Amino acid sequence: MVAQTELSDEQIDRVFHALATATRRDILRRTLEREQSVSALAADYDMSFAAVQKHVAVLEAAELVVKRAEGRERLVRADPDMIARARALLGRYEDLWRSRVDRLDALLAEPEH
Repeated sequence: MVAQTELSDEQIDRVFHALATATRRDILRRTLEREQSVSALAADYDMSFAAVQKHVAVLEAAELVVKRAEGRERLVRADPDMIARARALLGRYEDLWRSRVDRLDALLAEPEH
């Protein structure tokens, strides 16, 4: 089985949308550290439980977190595979821009005739 590494345009849009909000980035950070219940996550924010659930749903739609039921609780954990795929995408963008800056540096370093 070959793991998919390239993200579709739709997946990229969902990832960037999910990461565009500080609360969702914080939820992702916290769930990278350890799996947490939605209730435990909600306790640390000045917003309703339903609002935190919506943030988790956006992260889940972007495949950045996985939610599972354990009894009455919903546990959330970050998905390191999707985070690695998003990181690889950003790495490709960085490589592209570094190569452009390097070319610009080379052009500027050429002696004038």
